[in-house]
Amino acid sequence: MSALPCYRWQLAPDGLATRRQLRALGLRPGGQDVVAEVHRPRRRRGPLVAYLYRVDRAKPVRPMTPARAAALAAAMRARRTCPTCRRDVGYCVPRSLGMCVTCHDTPSNRKDTPP
Repeated sequence: MSALPCYRWQLAPDGLATRRQLRALGLRPGGQDVVAEVHRPRRRRGPLVAYLYRVDRAKPVRPMTPARAAALAAAMRARRTCPTCRRDVGYCVPRSLGMCVTCHDTPSNRKDTPP
């Protein structure tokens, strides 16, 4: 059990928000410590826990710079590029397959078929 105040789901006081709620407001925690927790009960497992931050201490989200936008675009391009055929397939290549669906469905690339 933590020393932080705990609230039940949807019963947190005004002025506190989760990271997602802060982001929707265009804010970020900005280095402040967690001030409370929200617990959402579940049937067969432990409760889901969300940490709460003070909205009045939150800082604005840093603006997207051209360098950050270029780095994000490069990372997404790498996720869309199939390592087998080296094409941009237009969607993120599934990690479970390790290649695009077209390459996976090609009989020469399948590992489960005998040669």
